[in-house]
Amino acid sequence: MLLFVGLGNPGARHAENRHNIGFMAVQAIARRHNMSPWRRKFQGVAVEGALAGERILLLLPGTFMNESGRAVQEAARFYKLEPGHIVAFHDEVDLPPAKVRVKVGGSDAGHNGLRSVTAHIGNDYKRVRIGIGKPDVKELVPMHVLGNFAKSEWPWVQALCDVIADNAGLLVEGKDSSFQNRVHLAMAAKGFDEDDEEPPSSD
Repeated sequence: MLLFVGLGNPGARHAENRHNIGFMAVQAIARRHNMSPWRRKFQGVAVEGALAGERILLLLPGTFMNESGRAVQEAARFYKLEPGHIVAFHDEVDLPPAKVRVKVGGSDAGHNGLRSVTAHIGNDYKRVRIGIGKPDVKELVPMHVLGNFAKSEWPWVQALCDVIADNAGLLVEGKDSSFQNRVHLAMAAKGFDEDDEEPPSSD
């Protein structure tokens, strides 16, 4: 079994924040793979389903970003999951908008949700880093992260969440490089990733 956790803040007030794109991605996975209904569980809401032949739990913590690890730890203990079976989807200011990278472990880079998860379960879980970009002025980063996506950003946000959902089975199979490559190519085909950067290598 795998646990896919979206990092974000609960409630309508935060639903369209850039900080909540982890929530949005996991919600898109649930829709795409017909997982329903969400139920109150593990200090948040959760839904179980199957993906790429594996049992999977999707979790949206209700503990607010800074305490995300409490919900993750409770779910991990219940299902006896090691960190290697946990995937966190989160916003990443150090990646340009619409870019996605996958890594295991590493620094939390000042992300309070990752810091909380690491404090509760250790560092060896997988992270799906979803780029939201950042302003040139460092002092404006918190306002950027906690602000809503602009109307002009929603086309790529929705397209990216759909592409992540379409290819989430590759994460289940451990084909992280293939996942990155598929996302890159799909977004380029949609006209949202047209820079000169080389796509990630395939597995």
